[in-house]
Amino acid sequence: MVSLPYPPRSLYYDGKPQSANSGKSSQNIDPSTSLPIAEIHSASHSDVDAAVASATKAFPSWSQTPAIQRSRILLKAASILRERNDELAAIETKDTGKAFSETSAVDVVTGADVLEYFANLVGGGGLNGETIQLRPDAWAYTKKEALGACVGIGAWNYPIQIALWKSAPCLAAGNTMVYKPSEFTPLHSTLLAEIYTAAGVPPGVFNVVQGGGDVGAYLTSHPDVAKVSFTGQVSTGAKVAASAAGGMKYVTMELGGKSACVVLPDADIEQAVDGAMMANFYSSGQVCTNGTRVFVHESMKEKFEEVLLQRMQYIRPGDLMDMNTNFGPLVSKPHYEKVLSYMKHGIEEDKATLLYGGPGKPEWLASAKDEVKNGFWVQPTVFTNCKDSMRIVKEEIFGPVMSILPYKTVEEVVERANNTSLGLAAGVFTKDLNLAHKVVAQLQAGITWVNTWGESPAEMSVGGWKLSGVGVENGRRGIEAWVRNKSTLVEMSGEVPTVFAKL
Repeated sequence: MVSLPYPPRSLYYDGKPQSANSGKSSQNIDPSTSLPIAEIHSASHSDVDAAVASATKAFPSWSQTPAIQRSRILLKAASILRERNDELAAIETKDTGKAFSETSAVDVVTGADVLEYFANLVGGGGLNGETIQLRPDAWAYTKKEALGACVGIGAWNYPIQIALWKSAPCLAAGNTMVYKPSEFTPLHSTLLAEIYTAAGVPPGVFNVVQGGGDVGAYLTSHPDVAKVSFTGQVSTGAKVAASAAGGMKYVTMELGGKSACVVLPDADIEQAVDGAMMANFYSSGQVCTNGTRVFVHESMKEKFEEVLLQRMQYIRPGDLMDMNTNFGPLVSKPHYEKVLSYMKHGIEEDKATLLYGGPGKPEWLASAKDEVKNGFWVQPTVFTNCKDSMRIVKEEIFGPVMSILPYKTVEEVVERANNTSLGLAAGVFTKDLNLAHKVVAQLQAGITWVNTWGESPAEMSVGGWKLSGVGVENGRRGIEAWVRNKSTLVEMSGEVPTVFAKL
């Protein structure tokens, strides 16, 4: 048997690694080479039952643990994450194909930031309710209580970050979690569980199961689960939400987007091009909030494209561990084939003008090591003179494919930007901040930016509109998704109001 670079990944519950009893496994693939790097053991239904039972058993004690004590434990976990940043980032690079220059600066760091934010929030009394005096001798007060054993379903593009976006508020609020990573990028999952345990998180509070859609479906429909938080594509999210609704579970859904990046006529072209580059080619375009519909006023389109073509030379595919590399392969073979099919469709069927790139391999591969020549590499691609009716404009590609769409008036571009069933993100570039606020107010999206793109700090609540999601993550509102409200009215007069009093 060939030895793989990483040890097998299986399950984690009751505070320790556990063997799966399904007898099923799959190989985890390095996207940069298409070679296997780890064996992943899939959970059976009985394995899932055991993990949920572990979370259910741990809930009463953890939910009653004082918030300040939970806070201290989670802050220690955040500290461990930061200490192990480069180690974890290197694993994320192998797992996702993202450049180490990105994973070392963003993926673990921003996840730890969110964990620290929610730990401090609950430690500082952020889950307190309110008190209302109804009359001199009657008061009402509210209390926020944890939900129970919850489920987090992770995505493949930001594995450890999204795992922390879900587990941080969940655990901070006093819930327990069973987490299932994407089957395409699972290497972080048990490592995160071990870090939580090392920080003092009690057994059963954070648990991990591995597997594909069948494991996720069984987990999200489990009768002992109180809430499901899912990040992924719209079609899968709809199924997860429907399953959860059947059991009256709480849900948070962070789904796909086809976001509009609007360049207004007075925008600084250099800044707008930089924003459009971030909105399309960061993480090789594998970001749900990507602004792939770039609306450029017809008066500046020629200059915009000229500057854009100059900037494209700064996209540097290469050795993923080289800090100068800023562009990696796509995450898997199925996704690689999907993105290539969209590029070909844009040329052959949509008849869009190919300004840069296209369905081919990056030039650097010609001089690269043989092992990377079979990786899932594509070229960053730009289409121009696009129309709203084109498939590459309407459908989420989730790859490095930009569509430039000219427009004439602000009223027109707002209407066209909103002409989609998705509403995750949008952005505006302009020197006129008054106009920026007016346009942003009209855009139908849950996450918006002005003169920048992509940043989602821990303090900022984010979530989609329309088919792009339900609920929000992060920020003060993010913790509300992990608690339920209890209202209590206290009558202190000694008399119970009644219509049955003596006449």
